[in-house]
Amino acid sequence: MGPHPAVAAIRLAVRRTLHEILRETGGDVPGAGSGVPGREASGAGLPPLVLVACSGGADSTALASALAFEAPRLGLRAGGVTVDHALQPGSDERAREVVSRLTALHLEPAEALTVTVGRDGGPEAAARTARYTALDEAAERHGALAVLLGHTRDDQAETVLLGLARGSGTRSLAGMAAVSGSPAGRPAARRRYRRPFLALDRQTTRKACMVQSLPVWDDPHNADPAFTRSRVRHDALPALEKALGKGVVEALARTAQLSRDDADALDVWACEAELAARTAAPAADGAAGATDPGAGEAVAFDVARLRALPPAVRRRVLRRGAVAAGSPAGSLFARHIEEMDRLVTDWHGQRALNLPGRVAARRQGGTLVVRQV
Repeated sequence: MGPHPAVAAIRLAVRRTLHEILRETGGDVPGAGSGVPGREASGAGLPPLVLVACSGGADSTALASALAFEAPRLGLRAGGVTVDHALQPGSDERAREVVSRLTALHLEPAEALTVTVGRDGGPEAAARTARYTALDEAAERHGALAVLLGHTRDDQAETVLLGLARGSGTRSLAGMAAVSGSPAGRPAARRRYRRPFLALDRQTTRKACMVQSLPVWDDPHNADPAFTRSRVRHDALPALEKALGKGVVEALARTAQLSRDDADALDVWACEAELAARTAAPAADGAAGATDPGAGEAVAFDVARLRALPPAVRRRVLRRGAVAAGSPAGSLFARHIEEMDRLVTDWHGQRALNLPGRVAARRQGGTLVVRQV
């Protein structure tokens, strides 16, 4: 008799992810041909390590149990980490309990990471930044091939709905990727984070924990209406399903995948278009290549080439140019890019446009110049 269907589902999802990791790393990891893929990658004589980030909730606990079951069968070590955000009384004790549960699953290493949550971007964004910084450091310290995250199809639907409410464009509607890099942009972490459960719902992960008698902890923040995602989870999505019928979560998750495919294709096109549209920056007096000694390095585009691009591609090129000139990506909004676009498509002598990061975009004849001032 096989495992319960919910347990089988979570194990299959993790198995597929581990196979993908091994396909990507097997050729470059020392000892890949020794019978155990990637042996010695993360320690002398040890199989390579995959970590799971576990909060103690049902999703990540189910993920930890599936990793503990599947990793040894593929010649991998499984470890676990939990992040203590220190935002609730007794959080340190709960973190120790999670470590104890990870150890009971035979995950090694199993450790708690305590972080200090700042204020930038609001409480949810600040906690996320602190969490991923800690996970990055743990992965690098232990030499882990990857870190598994327990986001489910329900989380994906919430992310898409939040992006839709912000009006942030196709990339926000794409939700979370099954494979992603470090939010901090660490070069060595381009494909560090994996989300095996994006095709599974919360009901499946909770059922898997129940039938395996795994204790779970429900974070009270997840039910706190002070947090936007909590309101989406407990108010917005149930209201949509009541008005539109069942299937809203599945439809939103499907929208994420379709939007991601479109956004990826547009990003490739924009990268090629940016290279073709780049030109030398003119000086204020019109001498090509001369610059103001007090100004930063300029990014300059040929306006005619920009104007010939489809709007979706052109705006991506403009955004890339602003970021390259020094504007923080997280502070650039649609209104900034729309105003930059008007310098290309609706030019009537406007003054320079100020962008975040002390960056200015200025039309000089047939050239759009973006530089830090």
